[in-house]
Amino acid sequence: MLAWRIRSKWARVTELEQRLARLRGPVPPRRHNARTIAALTGNPGCTRRAVLDSAGVDKQRIAAHVGFPAQSGQSRFAIARGNVFEAQVKADGAAELLRLLRERLGLPIPEVSYDDLDTPDAPDGPDGPEARHARSRELLTGAAGRADAAGLLFDHPLLRLDVAGQPVYLEPDLIALQVEGRFHVVEIKSFAVIDDQADPAKVSAAATQAAVYVLALRQLLTEAGHDPELVSHNVVLVCPRDFSNRPTAALLDVRKQLGTLRRQLSRMARIDALLDQVPEALSFDLAPDTAGAPTRTPAELAAALAAVEARYAPECLSACELAYFCRHEAAGATAALGKSVREELGGIESVEVVLALAAGDRTPTEEQAEAAALLRTAARLRAEALS
Repeated sequence: MLAWRIRSKWARVTELEQRLARLRGPVPPRRHNARTIAALTGNPGCTRRAVLDSAGVDKQRIAAHVGFPAQSGQSRFAIARGNVFEAQVKADGAAELLRLLRERLGLPIPEVSYDDLDTPDAPDGPDGPEARHARSRELLTGAAGRADAAGLLFDHPLLRLDVAGQPVYLEPDLIALQVEGRFHVVEIKSFAVIDDQADPAKVSAAATQAAVYVLALRQLLTEAGHDPELVSHNVVLVCPRDFSNRPTAALLDVRKQLGTLRRQLSRMARIDALLDQVPEALSFDLAPDTAGAPTRTPAELAAALAAVEARYAPECLSACELAYFCRHEAAGATAALGKSVREELGGIESVEVVLALAAGDRTPTEEQAEAAALLRTAARLRAEALS
């Protein structure tokens, strides 16, 4: 019986992976990361993003081919600058980071052990992520709760988090085991802190991404039988100071972000259930010709996107590569005006219907009666103000 259950589970996993591969086409999948998970949980009701991200589809190429290129995302110059800054912070066994932890944050670390888990013998093949994750799990759980583990730094650990029923591998910048046996996630960002002030939007995004790592590390410790509270809700944010490349650090409390992530992840449907809602033959394969140019027409690819339900909101513009396509598709819908507007209108999905109800030109249904009364009142007050 046990062997039959194992074979059945393996068959389901294999079938799911094959289905996702058909959606993606014969190209390597784009991996989830903390940034994509943060964006996905920001709009958990969007089936389109959940399906495309689970399949590892290159949304940026898709958006460009259908005529709505993405405006979000980091430039290659910002990525290069971030890599240089991270290398500087981690140079010589993370000497700069240790200085910050000791001096600026007041964390007493007399001696330090530095483990880099991104080793050359950790392959990127099918078994590579699992093997790296197993080594990370072994070292991190072995250090948990040890009285002599103060001052351990773990660079490039590979964590795992369940998203929509699928395991997702995540690689935080660094994890430090510092005070009283507690782990601290270290997030290294290249945006500047000028006069002790940083861009609030960038700090908020960094806090959400760091919260993803905290959640994944707490899950790892829980599975190993350790107290998840061994992972601190305070993360260390390291950024360049003023107009130099000299790093500075601050502690961020991510309890609010952790609560939001847990709630949104629990609301997400499993990917196998979402795939039941899309056509079996659906594919987002760009099918390149011998020169590498896509052979599928933009109209054909747009039709494939339209076959998967989206839930557009203005917040998507800063988080999703397909946002401009979805905004165009949602023209005339109340969803395009924002979540708060859609919710206050009580499920009325069309702007045209909203205007007709406000003008009294349409008889509301029983479900629309309350919203219609408010709309007529708002229209009357607006007319009085204008007159």
